Amino acid sequence: MLVGRWLCRAILDISSMPKQQKYWLVKTEPESFSLQDLAKQPKQTTCWSGVRNYQARNFMRDEMKTGDRVLFYHSSTDEPAIVGIAVVARESYADHTAWDKKDDHFDAASTEENPRWFMVDLRLDQVFKKPLPLSQLLSVQALKEMELLLKGSRLSVQPVRKGEFEAILKLA
Repeated sequence: MLVGRWLCRAILDISSMPKQQKYWLVKTEPESFSLQDLAKQPKQTTCWSGVRNYQARNFMRDEMKTGDRVLFYHSSTDEPAIVGIAVVARESYADHTAWDKKDDHFDAASTEENPRWFMVDLRLDQVFKKPLPLSQLLSVQALKEMELLLKGSRLSVQPVRKGEFEAILKLA
């Protein structure tokens, strides 16, 4: 009986522990949606919709939590760069753009009853005074294993290690 009480108490203690903050990077093409566009949104918050890669979707659906910090990366530009930080403002919910036949991200296989795609809400936290270009990031030893910098890495939503996030903050 004593073991049973101890086990129940241990389970309760674990469940009440604060969650570990995670760090992410989202890629966007600035001509589609930039950090400046995020800054202009009501409450500087928007839904991060249109992700159509299963691994990126799974990160958003299963792992991104309110309060997680997100590096905002402008891709497909003359000089791709991390330009600021956002925060997850709302956890995963169904991506309604998949149901809109007029939207570029329409997916006939996704329904309201059985959504295939998910999104989170992001809120602007910080705009870097100066963008951190990819060319600079590649030369930083602390970032040598960062997913963004690995050959063939194309995910639009990807995890970032705490040390990598801290190294980016120091650079900014």
